[in-house]
Amino acid sequence: MNNKPNLYTCFSPALLHLYDLSNSVVVIIDIFRATSTIATALYNGARSVIPVDSVSRCIELGKQIEGITAGERDGKIAEGLEHGNSPFEYTREFIEGKTLVLTTTNGTRLLQMALDRGAREIITGSFSNLSVICDHLMIMKQNVILGCAAWKDRVNLEDSLFAGAVISEIGRYFSINCDSSHMAATLYKTAKNNLFDFMKEGDASHYHRLMGFGLEKDIHYCLTPDLANVLPQYENGKLIVK
Repeated sequence: MNNKPNLYTCFSPALLHLYDLSNSVVVIIDIFRATSTIATALYNGARSVIPVDSVSRCIELGKQIEGITAGERDGKIAEGLEHGNSPFEYTREFIEGKTLVLTTTNGTRLLQMALDRGAREIITGSFSNLSVICDHLMIMKQNVILGCAAWKDRVNLEDSLFAGAVISEIGRYFSINCDSSHMAATLYKTAKNNLFDFMKEGDASHYHRLMGFGLEKDIHYCLTPDLANVLPQYENGKLIVK
């Protein structure tokens, strides 16, 4: 008898309605760069990260709580916000003890969708906190949905690679009857020796987008495992480290 929990990979927010979130741990994945930046800010001592889905709400809330307002639209700092979506902006000296109010093109939107669909638990995952994510999912022994933020609903390479990395680490502890999970695992197996070169040689769209803004350093950082090993959990409107 198979008592293993189920694991599914959702390649795009446009597919989220196909999955039952009510009894699942949902991992929000937005490698370039929201979930990498969330892990980094919390690792460096941010009190919390408050994800919001609009720039206007970000500005409004930032004023109310004297938080740091940050975010991007299409890879650039959104108009009216103080800071962007680069993990390098959130050093310990800058962020420790502060609250970050963050809005991004894809990641914060997917988190809101998961919330609206009644997800049992929401955490955010990136290569930056890969080991902690894997440990937590094994300990919880719950159904898992690896939710890729994608790019404006279009499947992207980097989020799919991270889903594959998780499955490569802990897939044997889950029942996986899900072709998208098998595809992600196969993709990661092919790419794992050099994720940066795989993105480059694969002509990945988001790689080109960030390289066009001169953000090669961000790409390398966001593809490096365990630089910010904390577990961001969503509770009462905030991402915090338990």
